[in-house]
This record gives sequence, C-alpha cells and structure tokens, in this order.
Amino acid sequence: MVAPAIEARGVTKRFRRLEVLKEIDLSIAAGRVTGLVGPNASGKTTLMKAVLGLVRPDQGTILIGGQPIGPGFAYRTSIGYMPQAAHFPENLTGLEVLRLLKDLRGRPVETDDSLLQALDFEGELRKPIRTLSGGTRQKLNAAIAFLFHPRLLILDEPSAGLDPIAAGLLKDKVRVAREAGASVLLASHTLSELEELAEDIVFLLDGRVRFQGPVTRLAELTGVRQLERAIASLMLRGAR
Repeated sequence: MVAPAIEARGVTKRFRRLEVLKEIDLSIAAGRVTGLVGPNASGKTTLMKAVLGLVRPDQGTILIGGQPIGPGFAYRTSIGYMPQAAHFPENLTGLEVLRLLKDLRGRPVETDDSLLQALDFEGELRKPIRTLSGGTRQKLNAAIAFLFHPRLLILDEPSAGLDPIAAGLLKDKVRVAREAGASVLLASHTLSELEELAEDIVFLLDGRVRFQGPVTRLAELTGVRQLERAIASLMLRGAR
C-alpha cells in the first residue's frame, strides 16, 4: 500500500490566543493533484508552512511519505515549494539566485530547466531582482519550485501575478509532473484553475477540515458539479 504524500494527525497551531489550526486530520494521496481551498484566514498557508517545517505545530504529527517530520530538514530536498510571494536577495540577478540554490545542494545535481525555457525570460534573469516586475519574479518563483525534480510540490496561489500564457505553461508543467508520479498540493482562490487540475479537494474553514476527498464525491455531496458552486455550498453549510 502506497503511503500518503502528506498526512496530518491532530495538528493544532496557535499564534498567541489565535488558534489557526484545530486538530487537523487529513491525508493527501500520493501521485495526485489535491486542491486546498477555503476562505481567507482558514489556515491554508499555515498548514502548508507546517508541512515545510517553517511553522512548528503546538501538537500533532505530520508525516511525509509515511515518515514523521523530525527536527531536521533533509526531507525538504524532495519538495518543491512555490510561495504566494517569494522573497529573493534584491541585489542578485535571477541567474545568480539559481546558481546559489544549486550550490546549496552541496553536490552536482540534475536540474529541470524546462519551465525556465518554456517561460522564455532568460534576458530578464540577467537583471538585478530589484528591477524585475512582479510577474517576472513569479516566473522565477515557479521555475525554482520545479528545479530539482521534486516528488512533492506545494504551490500557494501559483498563477497569481502571471500572465495567461505563463499561467498556462505552469499548469501544463503541473500536469507533466503529476504524470511522472509527483504529488501536488495546490492552494488557490482561482477555482477554475483547480477545476482544470485537481483530482481531490481539501476544504478548510475556521482551521478545521470540513471536506476531503475526490472532486466527484464533492459533487455528489453538494449536488453541484461546478467546483466554485460546490465550494460555496460547503461554505454556506459551515456558516450555519
């Protein structure tokens, strides 16, 4: 039996008096694209950061590929992460950032430059990052997420700030990665994007998992086939 790509057991996280995650139990299937949805302040970003070890849960356990996350970060070498807004050293060029990341691996490593080539912005990568537009920074952010052939991709609002052509290329890359066996956790407010890509849905509301399962089961539960309306139905039920 294949272990889930990500599993959370009783995960709780508080920031002072604010409880952001409340005894989260979930299982993200391996080799599938899972959409993570919910309104603002539902806990999506905190959950993703907990998986990455950027936030430590107050209680509970997170497992990657069946193995509990420990105090070290070696497991992150198999993860590609695209935050909603990446922060790069402003004085470096994009090419220097890419070179720095490769050097940090500590040994020669095979890289996937296909998205860099498809996005066709090498000329911009020769400029200092402080001079780049938000869209170009987001292209660099996307290319870095796929750079080291990750087995698990965590993408937070990946198409935000991208032009339609770049967004389409990114979605194509997600499909290719999934077909190659990668697992993808994709948080997005653009539900049409999830409708194209996601096979499973995790819906968070007020720090709790209110639904997790295949998109087809969500349609059966709500009686609505369109994802946007199905999620709206869940939100209305949760508000009652």
